[in-house]
Amino acid sequence: MDRALPADLPSQRPSGPAVLELLKPVTWFPPMWAYACGLVSAGQPLSAHWFNALLGVCLAGPLVCGTSQAVNDWFDRHVDAINQPERPIPSGRIPGRWGLYIALIWTLCSLIVAASLGRIVFVAAALGLAMAWAYSAPPFRFKRNGWYGNSAVGLCYEGLPWVTGAAVLLGGGMRPSILLLALCYSIGAHGIMTLNDFKAVRGDRASGVGSLPVRLGEAQAARLACLTMGGAQLAVIALLLARGAHMHAAIVATSLALQVLAMRRLLGDPARFAPWYNMTGVSLFVSGMMVSAHAVR
Repeated sequence: MDRALPADLPSQRPSGPAVLELLKPVTWFPPMWAYACGLVSAGQPLSAHWFNALLGVCLAGPLVCGTSQAVNDWFDRHVDAINQPERPIPSGRIPGRWGLYIALIWTLCSLIVAASLGRIVFVAAALGLAMAWAYSAPPFRFKRNGWYGNSAVGLCYEGLPWVTGAAVLLGGGMRPSILLLALCYSIGAHGIMTLNDFKAVRGDRASGVGSLPVRLGEAQAARLACLTMGGAQLAVIALLLARGAHMHAAIVATSLALQVLAMRRLLGDPARFAPWYNMTGVSLFVSGMMVSAHAVR
């Protein structure tokens, strides 16, 4: 006779597709891209380090970012039941406490892979994972405050992977220009995260999550997001000009000009056009990251 399962462990297990949906592959791109930008900005040949570089990209995306998505969905399951009941946990496709178990397993896997890439990568991954749990889980639950919650996500999605990617090739010798670019794009990502919060305003307001659209109102939050993204890129352009990278600065400036045109439409109806801007303006934003990475290599 089979041994009885613990009360909190249902006999039903989630399917592979449901687990993959929980880990949200569509969200893996930003940290993977930032990590790739870090590799490029290091200016070192990848031929001797291609395996570690590839493993690091997987660490940044499917593992660390995937962990953050599982953690967030577990602790947001009640909010998602209002905003997006079709998601794996509120819909029951990730049954019982499996959402939490997956988050814990993926955290452990991330740390194991990070340890294989060296001390610097392990420390960076551990910091990113700690921020991921603190963002969503009590008692910290940074996401309750859109100011520092979005700052934490911007740092973990853009700055930390960028610096980690450069560190894989440079070791401990990090150039100031790399750190400044990583910081600028982390600040810009704060605006991106503000726009991302527009899809959950109703549930955030009902559950007491103080996203910036809830705290400031949708119109003012959208203006702040645009100023944050634009200001960060102006700082990048200034940095590139100071280095004499005039062509790269011109490309980033052209990208920013196109974003400003898209921002005008966004500000006309932020709730309606925030998803559209995330597909258009944000694509231009991240393209400028790689251009900037080439400029400082």
